[in-house]
Amino acid sequence: MDTSPDLIVVGSGIIGLATAFLAHEQGQSVHVIDAADRVVGSSVQNFGHACFTAQADGIQDVADVSRAGWLRAAAAAGFWAATSGTWLPAATEVEMQVLREFAEHRGPERVRLVGRDELADALGNPGLEAVGGAHLPRDMRVDPREAAPALARWLADRGVRFTWNTQVHSAADGIVETTRGRFRAGRVVVCPGFSLMQIFPDLAERHQVRVCDLAMALIERPAAVRPEVAVLTGTSMARYDGIAAMPSVPALRRELAEREPDLVGCIANLMATGNDRGLFIGDSHGYSLSPEPFVDAATADLLLGKGGALFGVESPRVLERWQGRYADSPVTNLVLEQVDERTTVAVVTSGIGMTLAFGVADVALSRETVPGF
Repeated sequence: MDTSPDLIVVGSGIIGLATAFLAHEQGQSVHVIDAADRVVGSSVQNFGHACFTAQADGIQDVADVSRAGWLRAAAAAGFWAATSGTWLPAATEVEMQVLREFAEHRGPERVRLVGRDELADALGNPGLEAVGGAHLPRDMRVDPREAAPALARWLADRGVRFTWNTQVHSAADGIVETTRGRFRAGRVVVCPGFSLMQIFPDLAERHQVRVCDLAMALIERPAAVRPEVAVLTGTSMARYDGIAAMPSVPALRRELAEREPDLVGCIANLMATGNDRGLFIGDSHGYSLSPEPFVDAATADLLLGKGGALFGVESPRVLERWQGRYADSPVTNLVLEQVDERTTVAVVTSGIGMTLAFGVADVALSRETVPGF
């Protein structure tokens, strides 16, 4: 039986690290336990895009808390965090109408309509095919390969204990059973991602938790494209809950089905973000309890072609390819449950974990609920 800290966090993904960071800010003693030997999961496999504005109305307060947390964590741990926002080129008048509705709904401080020339400059592509678009100035960018590992190192340097290579079997009443024995804490917050299916299988089944797998790539970034760039497209407008609630989105979905059947067929959210190494391009979506490790070449090439075209790149030079994975559910964006008086489970079950990490961590620590999810 281990000496008891105030808090054990199960999982060193960005939700777990954000929870540890906020608890450390509050003066709590924290112990993080993870099955891997470093941060290697969903939190380093993504775009590093904190897309606050496009989320649902009901969770904008959570998104604002998360944004503030990202800024504090970046300042403390010294990792790059760009506040350059997100660009949304509208390829058609239907897409532009969706953006007009969203701008009217959210207001100019959060959604700014822009012309084609400003978009072309932002994307470094004078030949950009767009009728106009929007800029979401409150969105942020981090480097997914840097941010979570840097935060883990910073926490460890300040006394947060990390136990790596340790599988958690169960957590209840302040006791965590692991492959290294039993650990005790005043409170436990379990943030295991899709490993929820192994630790709390009944809870995972009740919320229909599964794994989403994604085709991802890093391509060479043209010199004209700024490293902090973040771009969403019409497929993103149809996917993210905040924009998808606009009146013209049903028309957009019909248009996409006719204009981009291949993207719709692979459940694509065509988007791109940059960093010093290149441009992240993706992604498709597949869903299962146990994904196969294979990436379909036609899907990968489709995303590369469409993504490269946003920046005027005809033949993208691929630097890396990989299959990203994260927890997903068809019925909820968040599993947040108080299993018992001392045990909380927090799993983001959609692709917005990086976006909402610090907001979800705040809610988990405060034992609140978030009906907007």
